Amino acid sequence: MIPGGGQPNMQQLLQQAQKMQQDLAKAQEELARTEVDGQAGGGLVKATVNGSGDLRGLVIDPKAVDPDDTETLADLVVAAVQAANENAQQLQQEKLGPLAQGLGGMPGLPF
Repeated sequence: MIPGGGQPNMQQLLQQAQKMQQDLAKAQEELARTEVDGQAGGGLVKATVNGSGDLRGLVIDPKAVDPDDTETLADLVVAAVQAANENAQQLQQEKLGPLAQGLGGMPGLPF
C-alpha cells in the first residue's frame, strides 16, 4: 500500500531515478571501454569495435588483398564491421536492457 492516499513518495521516486541514471551512465562508460570483434571471410578480415559501436581496429590478412578485386575486400571489411556492431548491440542489450526496463517502470519517465 502506498502511503499518502495512493500518491507515490516523490522524494523516493527521485532518488530511484537518480540511482538508475547513475547506473546507466556507469554502464555506458563500461561499454565504451569494452571491445568486441567481428570477422568475415573465415577470419581474413577482423574488425574491433567498442561496446558503443565505434570502430577501434581493423585487421586484414594479406591473403584477402587482391589488387584486381578490391570489391571483394571492401565487402569483407563491411561484413566484419557489421558483425562486430551486431556483437556490440548484443552487449548493449545485456548491459543496458535491465536498466532501461527499470526506468520504464517509473511513472512519468518516457521509456
